[in-house]
Amino acid sequence: MPKMKTHSSLKGRFKITGTGKVLRYKAHKNHLLSHKSKRAKRVLNGNPVMAPGDVRRLRQGLANLKR
Repeated sequence: MPKMKTHSSLKGRFKITGTGKVLRYKAHKNHLLSHKSKRAKRVLNGNPVMAPGDVRRLRQGLANLKR
């Protein structure tokens, strides 16, 4: 049987915690930060946990990553 492959682009976009939750990154946080307000940058801090419905769609693409 062929091996189940991990979707390579998903490896860099999501992280899986030790308890199995999936963390995502927020958009608009990587460049052009000089014109954004301090509040906007502060709101973009952190990596929120993905919603359970979205995690179900990702499970196959993240098949071989740590759970």
